[in-house]
Amino acid sequence: MAYYIGVDVGGTNIKAGIIDDDGKIIKESSIPTGADRPQDTVLQDIINTVQKLIDDSKIKPAQIKSAGIGTPGMIDYNNGSVIYNNNLGWKDFHLAKKMSKSLGIPVTLENDADAAALGEVIAGSAKGAKKAMIVTLGTGVGVGIVIDDKIFRGSEFGHMVIHKNGRLCKCGRKGCWESYSSATGLIISTTEAIKHNPESILAHTAELEGTISGRTVFDAAEKNCEVAKKVIDEYISYLACGLANLINGMNPEIISLSGGIANQGEKLLVPLREKVMSEIYEGLKPTAAKIVTCTLGYKAGLIGAAMASRNF
Repeated sequence: MAYYIGVDVGGTNIKAGIIDDDGKIIKESSIPTGADRPQDTVLQDIINTVQKLIDDSKIKPAQIKSAGIGTPGMIDYNNGSVIYNNNLGWKDFHLAKKMSKSLGIPVTLENDADAAALGEVIAGSAKGAKKAMIVTLGTGVGVGIVIDDKIFRGSEFGHMVIHKNGRLCKCGRKGCWESYSSATGLIISTTEAIKHNPESILAHTAELEGTISGRTVFDAAEKNCEVAKKVIDEYISYLACGLANLINGMNPEIISLSGGIANQGEKLLVPLREKVMSEIYEGLKPTAAKIVTCTLGYKAGLIGAAMASRNF
């Protein structure tokens, strides 16, 4: 039996696991990232954690074939390095090469969203799909694409414009999809609605919760708030517009949604599917992509990073 190491680098925690050929996690561990520390110190913690996992698992070192790391930031795939990551403070970080030298096995580096997408295809919501897209609704909108069990790198669909001269995006353009369909975008829409409707149930809900999150507007809608329902309908319309563009352009078999907003489940999916179907190209409707939610959570990143290294 062959085994692979998967590492998922987050802003708060770093998770590592041993994964078998079937994409099953055999053993895993988690450590604080400590992003304020020097990058080589963080790397040494990762190496120590992985080595302890291997030692504790009793798996023979020869059975560990490779390791994969999923990390945010700009990545040089050929050199296995993080060119720049603002949140972690990493710059020109030759992560894969240093880890490979220490562990004595090949190590690959992937974007964290891409790694998670592959994980969902190998063992999660998109298992068995030949062409899948995993859309993460978080601070931004990330789109991971997997074709024939291989990551299609380099896409930035979150920055396609869906509203000409719309909201200013952090990328510098106006009207990007993520400006409206990310959790951040929904929070902006909710904040604007509260400003214009200070006596609404939505405003009262935000006051009770003490903050405005992606969940606030859904909580208010549960209380039959018409203002909240309008915000949600508009949000779903923007999300559907982007998803329809993905389907029209890539024709995937399945689109899986992840992130906190996706936790709304069928309350989100039922109206979303309807709106998407009304916007996609007529000829694609009979075979239109299924729209579902991801099932693996953080495990997707571990499995995907490990399985990506297997294909190296």
